[in-house]
Amino acid sequence: MSHRLYIPGPITVSEDTFAAMNKGMIGHRSKDFVALYQSLQAGLQAIAGTSDPVYLSTSSSWGIMEGALRNVVAKKVLCCMNGAFSDKWFDVANRVGKPAGFLKFDWGKPVDPDAVRAELATGQYDAIAYIHSETSTGTLSPLAEIQAVVREHPEVISIVDTVSSFSAVPINKDANGVDVLITGSQKALALPPGLSLLGVSERARQRAATLEGRGYYFDFLEFQANHEKGMTPSTPAIALINGLKHQLEKISSEGLENRYARHRRLNDKVRAWGKSRGFTLFPDERYGTRGLNCFSNTKGVDLEAINKTLKSRFNLVIDGGYGKLKGKTFRVSNMGDETDATIDALITALDTVFGEFGA
Repeated sequence: MSHRLYIPGPITVSEDTFAAMNKGMIGHRSKDFVALYQSLQAGLQAIAGTSDPVYLSTSSSWGIMEGALRNVVAKKVLCCMNGAFSDKWFDVANRVGKPAGFLKFDWGKPVDPDAVRAELATGQYDAIAYIHSETSTGTLSPLAEIQAVVREHPEVISIVDTVSSFSAVPINKDANGVDVLITGSQKALALPPGLSLLGVSERARQRAATLEGRGYYFDFLEFQANHEKGMTPSTPAIALINGLKHQLEKISSEGLENRYARHRRLNDKVRAWGKSRGFTLFPDERYGTRGLNCFSNTKGVDLEAINKTLKSRFNLVIDGGYGKLKGKTFRVSNMGDETDATIDALITALDTVFGEFGA
């Protein structure tokens, strides 16, 4: 039996989305695929806030993150680290042989634009990588303020992970001067894992054209050449792309502003529940992301036992903390297709089980 997932990804996929994914197969070099691919661009560009192409990659988001480093880092990349996933940027940069420096912030703290300004002022860097919404801690860094600093350094290409913020909060890629925007299918887009998306600026493609060692699978120039033909460089996950088309149609029907408002409203409901139970957000509330809440386990409850009870009695699952925060925090998602009714039912279940465990 599948359980309703309120973990921060993968999240629950609706039956109508699965049905859309179950269309007959088509050839990935066919006119049908070209029509499918091209039909996605306007919707993806609207969510990203960009006129740049949005490429499709059959991979986890880490694939295009690694690829982005190979494509744009010539001198040195500044890795901003404030959680489990952003901490990996520095490691990945080193593994692909790219010179890297870092700014390290306490988990749960946002990336500080002033610290970015001071580090970029050294002149060492031609790229910066950071996570907009650090999923491990539920922390949303101030993208507009960080990008305002980055724009003071025209030689610096920005790579921004929006894996748990894309379609949950506004991104405004072009207005904020983001060069490479990265996201994945399994969080707010409410699709199964396996499909990643990247919006790439002309500036970033020009940088890529000067670099060797880009590889093939994630080469920005290969993506662009195929994009111009309405295709992908390699065989894509066509079923997931059918699902993406369906989700984009739902998002368009709802309206982006309504979607952002729904995510905020549902997120506030879960926040209010946590507060009513005596739990506090792990990040400062001003920087709490809007697709999930990460609560400090201030009461020291047995999260593993709570999750077992939620699963067996209510057929749902939350997250018991990630990495070094396992058992010290718990995360509850409200991303994707969740509604007031589903979140209200979740809160009723949480109230019941946490109450039984003395919280």
